[in-house]
Amino acid sequence: MIETLLQAILEQVDQPKKDLEHNLRALLNEAVNQMDLVSKDELERQKTALQNANLRLAELQTQVKMLESLVQK
Repeated sequence: MIETLLQAILEQVDQPKKDLEHNLRALLNEAVNQMDLVSKDELERQKTALQNANLRLAELQTQVKMLESLVQK
C-alpha cells in the first residue's frame, strides 16, 4: 500500500516536470526559428557556391584582359 501511494505521488510530481519540459522545448524552438539561423550544411553549400563564383569571376576577368589586349593591338 505504501508503494502504491509512493508511486502515485511520484507520478503526480513527474507530470508537471514533463509539462514544463514540453513548454520549454516549444519556447526554445520558437526562439530558434525566429533567429533565422542556417544549418552547418547550408553554410558549407553557400561557401562552396561563393568559391565557385569567385573562380568563375577570375576566369572572366582574365578573358576580359585578353580581349582588351587584342583590341589595343
